[in-house]
Amino acid sequence: MNRELEYMFLESARVWIPDAEDVWKSAELTKDYKNGDASLQLMLEDGTNIEHTLDPKTKNLPYLRNPDILVGENDLTALSYLHEPAVLHNLKVRFIDSKLIYTYCGIVLVAINPYETLQIYGTDIINAYSGQNMGDMDPHIFAVAEEAYKQMARDERNQSIIVSGESGAGKTVSAKYAMRYFATVSGSASEANVEEKVLASNPIMEAIGNAKTTRNDNSSRFGKYIEIGFDHRYRIIGANMRTYLLEKSRVIFQADEERNYHVFYQLCASSHLPEFKTLRLSSANNFLYTRQGRSPVIYGVDDTKELCTTRNAFTLLGINESYQMGLFQVLAAILHLGNVEIKDRDSDSSLIAPNNNHLTAFCELVGVTYQDMSQWLCHRKLKTATETYIKPLPRLQATNARDALSKHIYAKLFNWIVEHVNKALITNVKQHSFIGVLDIYGFETFEINSFEQFCINYANEKLQQQFNMHVFKLEQEEYMKEQIPWTLIDFYDNQPCINLIEAKMGILDLLDEECKMPRGSDDTWAQKLYNTHLKTCSLFEKPRMSNRAFIIQHFADKVEYQCDGFLEKNKDTVNEEQIKVLKASKFDLLVELFQDEEKATSPTGQVPGTGGRTRLSIKPNKSRETSSKEHKKTVGCQFRNSLQMLMETLNATTPHYVRCIKPNDFKLAFTFDPKRAVQQLRACGVLETIRISAAGFPSRWTYQEFFSRYRVLMKQKDVLPDKKLTCRNVLEKLVQDQDKYQFGKTKIFFRAGQVAYLEKLRADKLRVACIRIQKTIRCWLARKKYLRQRSAAITIQRFTRGYQARCLAKFMRRTNAATTIQKYQRMCVERKRYRQKQAAALAMQTILRGYMARLKYQGLLREHKVVVIQKIVRGWLARCWYKRCLYSIVYLQCCIRRMRARRELKKLKIEARSVEHFKKLNKGMENKIMQLQRRIDEQTKENRSVNEKLNSLESSYSAESERMRSEVNRLRGVDEEAKNKTKQVSSLQEELERLRRELSTTQQEKKTIEDWAQTYRNEMEKMVSELKDQNGLLKKEKDDLNRSIQEQSQQMTEKMARAIAEETQQLETDLNEERSRYQNLLTEHLRLEEKYDDLKERTLASNVSKPGHRRTDSTHSSNESEYTYNSEYAELEEGSRAAEDVTRGIDTSLTLKLQKRLTELEQEKQSLRNELENKEEQFQRARARDDVAFKKARGAELEYESLKRQELESENKKLKHNLAEMRQSLLGDAATHAGAPGSPAYKVLLDQLNSSCEELDVRKEEVLILRSQLVSQKEAMHHKETMTEPSVYVEDVSKLKDADEIKQAYVGLKDTNRSPRFMRKPLEVNDLLSRLRLLEHQLQTQRRSHDNEVESLRGELQNVKEDNNRQQQLLAQNLQLPPEARIEASLQHEITRLTNENLELMADDPTASREARVIILRRMVDLMEQLEKQDRTIRKLKKQLKVYSKRIGEMGAGQTEGQTSPGQMVDEPIHPVNIPRREKDFQGMLEYKKEDELKLVKNLILELKPRGVAVNLIPGLPAYVLFMCLRHADYVNDDQKVRTLLTSTINSIKKILKKRGDDFETVSFWLSNTCRFLHCLKQYSGDEAFMKHNTSRQNEHCLSNFDLAEYRQVISDLAIQIYQQLIKCMENILQPMIVSGMLEHETIQGVSGVKPTGLRKRTSSIADEGTYTLDSILRQLSAFHSTMCQHGTDPELIKQVVKQQFYIIGAVTLNNLLLRKDMCSWSKGMQIRYNVSQLEEWLRDKGLMMCGAKETLEPLIQAAQLLQVKKKTDEDAEAICSMCQGLTTAQIVKVLNLYTPVNEFEERVSVSFIRTIQTRLRDRCESPQLLMDTKMIYPVTFPFNPSSLALETIQIPGSLNLGFLTRV
Repeated sequence: MNRELEYMFLESARVWIPDAEDVWKSAELTKDYKNGDASLQLMLEDGTNIEHTLDPKTKNLPYLRNPDILVGENDLTALSYLHEPAVLHNLKVRFIDSKLIYTYCGIVLVAINPYETLQIYGTDIINAYSGQNMGDMDPHIFAVAEEAYKQMARDERNQSIIVSGESGAGKTVSAKYAMRYFATVSGSASEANVEEKVLASNPIMEAIGNAKTTRNDNSSRFGKYIEIGFDHRYRIIGANMRTYLLEKSRVIFQADEERNYHVFYQLCASSHLPEFKTLRLSSANNFLYTRQGRSPVIYGVDDTKELCTTRNAFTLLGINESYQMGLFQVLAAILHLGNVEIKDRDSDSSLIAPNNNHLTAFCELVGVTYQDMSQWLCHRKLKTATETYIKPLPRLQATNARDALSKHIYAKLFNWIVEHVNKALITNVKQHSFIGVLDIYGFETFEINSFEQFCINYANEKLQQQFNMHVFKLEQEEYMKEQIPWTLIDFYDNQPCINLIEAKMGILDLLDEECKMPRGSDDTWAQKLYNTHLKTCSLFEKPRMSNRAFIIQHFADKVEYQCDGFLEKNKDTVNEEQIKVLKASKFDLLVELFQDEEKATSPTGQVPGTGGRTRLSIKPNKSRETSSKEHKKTVGCQFRNSLQMLMETLNATTPHYVRCIKPNDFKLAFTFDPKRAVQQLRACGVLETIRISAAGFPSRWTYQEFFSRYRVLMKQKDVLPDKKLTCRNVLEKLVQDQDKYQFGKTKIFFRAGQVAYLEKLRADKLRVACIRIQKTIRCWLARKKYLRQRSAAITIQRFTRGYQARCLAKFMRRTNAATTIQKYQRMCVERKRYRQKQAAALAMQTILRGYMARLKYQGLLREHKVVVIQKIVRGWLARCWYKRCLYSIVYLQCCIRRMRARRELKKLKIEARSVEHFKKLNKGMENKIMQLQRRIDEQTKENRSVNEKLNSLESSYSAESERMRSEVNRLRGVDEEAKNKTKQVSSLQEELERLRRELSTTQQEKKTIEDWAQTYRNEMEKMVSELKDQNGLLKKEKDDLNRSIQEQSQQMTEKMARAIAEETQQLETDLNEERSRYQNLLTEHLRLEEKYDDLKERTLASNVSKPGHRRTDSTHSSNESEYTYNSEYAELEEGSRAAEDVTRGIDTSLTLKLQKRLTELEQEKQSLRNELENKEEQFQRARARDDVAFKKARGAELEYESLKRQELESENKKLKHNLAEMRQSLLGDAATHAGAPGSPAYKVLLDQLNSSCEELDVRKEEVLILRSQLVSQKEAMHHKETMTEPSVYVEDVSKLKDADEIKQAYVGLKDTNRSPRFMRKPLEVNDLLSRLRLLEHQLQTQRRSHDNEVESLRGELQNVKEDNNRQQQLLAQNLQLPPEARIEASLQHEITRLTNENLELMADDPTASREARVIILRRMVDLMEQLEKQDRTIRKLKKQLKVYSKRIGEMGAGQTEGQTSPGQMVDEPIHPVNIPRREKDFQGMLEYKKEDELKLVKNLILELKPRGVAVNLIPGLPAYVLFMCLRHADYVNDDQKVRTLLTSTINSIKKILKKRGDDFETVSFWLSNTCRFLHCLKQYSGDEAFMKHNTSRQNEHCLSNFDLAEYRQVISDLAIQIYQQLIKCMENILQPMIVSGMLEHETIQGVSGVKPTGLRKRTSSIADEGTYTLDSILRQLSAFHSTMCQHGTDPELIKQVVKQQFYIIGAVTLNNLLLRKDMCSWSKGMQIRYNVSQLEEWLRDKGLMMCGAKETLEPLIQAAQLLQVKKKTDEDAEAICSMCQGLTTAQIVKVLNLYTPVNEFEERVSVSFIRTIQTRLRDRCESPQLLMDTKMIYPVTFPFNPSSLALETIQIPGSLNLGFLTRV
């Protein structure tokens, strides 16, 4: 035994041993194997130790297991050890653990039925596999279909996909998905939707050819071969279907738990429908042919809906309703025929009871007579040479004849449907190539095998032979291509078995011969077989216990066939008289079914078998011959011929194989039965493929892959510059046997097991390296730990010593502190004793001195109060006289001012009228300006003189007033003094008498008053204390309410903020979705336009065009249909109409369909635009609603502020004003009568009033705050119960406001009266009451004045509101007026307003009135200047109005548009205006002639090359030039010129994009210019929203005559289309780079390991694979960015483009990662994260980090992180769930399932961990879609970007050839 083998069978090596249950079981060697040992010591996976005895004859060792890193490979040929247990284990791991149902086995795709719906067949998966190499992606049926499609296009050779397998293995589904892939990828060559028709044939064929069996709910009971035709552009043009082996016996018999064909149950389930009432159907349990299986219902299937799907498919394929009802009528007739009961008449005859309901229904449905049918169901006709006999049939034979007729009718119906389906799928377009999809039975063996199994296995023998030859051919080609020596590989050749069946004197030949014998039987045929083949052929055997059976050794297994029924099934006879009755039917469809009965090349009926499972042969050939010999051809002969035709077709194509495996017999999801799987693998040829591969060199590595993988086994000196020589030298050292490998041109070929040997060497080398690394790291960690411990010990010692020193210092400080404290404490005690004595002495002195001072003070105070009272009374009398004089003077002033105001008003009215008259005249504006200037000067002089006069008068008046006032005061004082002296004498006498009389009475009442005062004082003190308590409670309650209000306000604010944020986010999302839908519609519209143009081009190409004829470019936007085209395009439009006529003649329906589609798209586009506007309006309304709700939520706080502002400010302001006036008056009087007695009393009263007012303000503010808080609390919480008491209390407090004021004043008065003077001279009660009433009167007066002032303020506020409303109404009215009238109305309003202000000023102040008049005059001059500036605008508006009026007149008269020149005007008196002109000043306009428009468009758009002339231009120069031309057309008011220029520009841009749409620079250049043109239209539109950033000069350049808002929308749509074209162009450039640069290329060398890739990497489909790197992607991105910047693209638009680029990179990379198991590893995750960091660095360099591009890479980043994180514990699962927020659950699970270790040190993800992840993520609401949509384009927006470039400064270079443009 060689060294490698001995090296592999060491201790811990793992092997496979046979097992009865699991077929193969894994075990591990517990002892090294030595050469010559008779047994192996093994330990099973469950820990059981066993001894495995080797075969003493062969001494073959058990199969070795592959390394763990090779388990779960995509391709079985990539396994190092290729044998049956390795294949079975790999399939099981992929199916059970990774949930992967597809696996490659060389050229075969093994598909295991999951019995569960998987989300891996969507359009996104199809797009991901489209254009990919077969070995690059994970195995999939789409990969096989893509390979077939690609080879058809590349090799110009027809292809075939052969799908085989057992019933229930998923053959039909696989074939269906393959056809769906072709239909999706290729599309159709016309608008006939051929791909939809091809897919629509599936539900029809499933309804009539599929049934439920014990193995499959939708089992195909026939084989079919569908040829899908393609044209020279490889688009589907049609299809053709050939069917094989229809199981007709199922029509009459079904085993338990099985059903008849689906269509019968669909009809029975829909029998309640009105159109099916005539069929007389009912439940399926009422018919014999549908109830035998006792399982009429399939779980989860609605037969009624399935019938609707079938009928829709019939309609799509062109089978109308009448034919459909005819088909259903025939099917219902078959069911009724099965229920016809045949009874025994005697032992040799039978009869049918008269008026049998079911036979009557059958006859009515098929249109035959009841008598004839009942006759020939029970009789048959026998013909001899001379006579004809009618023989009655026994009941059994009659029943069999009835069933044979049912099968025959169904077979005819099946063939008719297939024929019509083929007619519907055939088109008139010439077929260039085709791809065939063969869906046929796999190898079958049952307990009882009959004629059907024999035919099926015969077909599988032929297919297996073809498969073996193809595999051998591929192996031979690969060896020859690599130029390595090879020997003939021995493989199983099943030609002897085929010869046994089909050769001369073979089984079929003998069967046909026996059928021709008059008395031939199954027994005689069996004897002939024994005699012919038993001794001559080793593949033929005879059973020991039977003489009526034979055994054939097939390629898959031995099968025993029962001879019973072979002859009858091969003959396949039916009663001819019954056929004649049906041919005579009145039912046209039935006659059509049997019209070619005599011309049929093969019988299609079958006599009933012996029961069990029977199948029919093939469908008849299309060639029809009338010879009787052909008519009698047997089923076996027919089947052999058709099989030969099929093999010829397959041999003429390149085959692709799909082997479907049924994992278990119980239809359990993802349950794997090893026994059943191995049986099918042996039968389908997968293991034969493995054997052929293992016989040669199954493992193949490129030199680079081998070098990268096994670089660790090389020494530095072994590495040479030549990788090929390096690999050769290393292999010679590692593997001694030269036969174990071969060196090819590009690859190294290894024998089976050599890769495992090399992997073990590599793992050992890495393990040694790991141990060394671990040793070093552990040493470093131990030393580091020791150093940390040493440092910690030193630190602890240092801190301990420091602590002890601090304790000693602390003790010493405490001792010192105690001594100090004792000293100071004793000092304090002595000082306290001294201060107590001192305080006692001082207290006694203070009391004594205070008593003496109070006595003195009370005496002085009484004298002062008397003086104050006298002063107040005298002052009041003086003020009364002064007020009367003041009123008279004011009235006199008012009269004089009124007179002057009226005069001034009259003058102003005259001046106003003169201004209006001056405006109406409108003549000689320059002269009038000069007159106004002179008039202003005169008026200024007049005003100056008037002001001087008024100043002199005012000074004289003030001097006179002052003199008069002093005289009045003097006289008043004299008068008052006289009166006082007179009154004083009498009053003193009276007072003296009165005081004497009342002295005794007063003394008696003194004590009573003192008692009353003391009682009152106590009550007041009590009341004050109660008020203070209540005030405290109120303050506490106020604080609580404030706190609760603040909390509620904060909560409400946060809640509303969250609600507003959510609503805003939702609205923004809806807006983006609507914008995306709208832009997708634009894309669809553009695609239809391009298709329409292609059709027109093909139509024109098919006709001979006239010289000079040109076709009109039809790629204009749908919005442009609203505008007319210029006259230059008339000739082209006529040509297009002629082309359309030709097109209509060729395909009228196609043209109408396109026109209808265009109309629908335009309507849908308009509806979407309206919906977008509605969404925006709803967004605004919702935002306004949210603002209102937010304001309402803050209502309490706002109300508090409002109440506080309105009430407190107004009241406090008024009260302060009144108090200030009172204070001034009192102080003034006090100053005047300083020496008068009584002044101190007035001051005391003034202080008391001030304190009362301050207390009143405080109380009012507290009550106001409390009231607002209670109201807000009531509105916020709606708690009426809690608000009852506070509200009542607030009302009570509000009622006590006046009483409190009175009480405070009264208390102040009592304090004054308590002085000793008043005690000695007490006043009477009447005097006290009079003084109290005086104070009450003063307070009431103040209150009334306050109320009056409040009312006046409210009136002023109302006036301001009315003035504001009036201003708004005037503004709204002015906006509705034309510009000229608007200016006049504004001027009149301004004059009126100034006049009113002047009148008010004159009424208030004459001096201010004069100044106001001057201001008014100046404003009038400014308004006149403004009027002059607007003169040009007025003239333009007049001109436009005249042109429009003239056009209206012309339209009314029926004249055509354009006959009147734009400059022509209606005769009107035009006032001459002198307008200064600057001839040499460039106005930023370009003038061109109408005939030069095509030249302009050609030179500026069509022939302008971005790489040539356009590189050196100003960014956006073409847009500026076009806009300046448009400005001139607007300036001259030529609407036709504007319309044609815009239309020509749009169409030319579309034309150049269609011509060079794949050139990125061209698309980027015109995207930039289109956006700049759109911005110019906005910037110079005249809208205020777009004029904010304009200069005054730019505002003068605004368009004046036309509103181009609708054209702005058209150009915006054009910009969207260009943007989408740019994205597609970038995607086409980036697409080939992404996978190679982001995934395949090793940016960090040496991190990723290369694993064996199997056969798929050496197919011809990867010969031209590109070698892109990450640097290639970065360079391309930089090129994109620099190109867009060079073209002057808006920065915001560049950000959107970059975001889309990064989304494409992230989506494509992630999709490929999810579909490539070889890329899901830890090292690849590191590579991806490094690549993403490089992309982020690129964004950082370009300043684009905030554009949102980084966020688009989040799913890819999270997927890379998922590959690198730990995946073992629950904590890891929680971390993954929180980390992977950007990935869906399906994507996370997919990555975990695909995770593959590259090295042995990595571990696989356990199934339990994946289930834990699924459990944690099951509550996520997300789409089940696996892949990201790479075709998704973010909705683009074009933010307004005004240009600072002045139009007049733009210079046009001569290289543009625009010399015909004239600057204006």
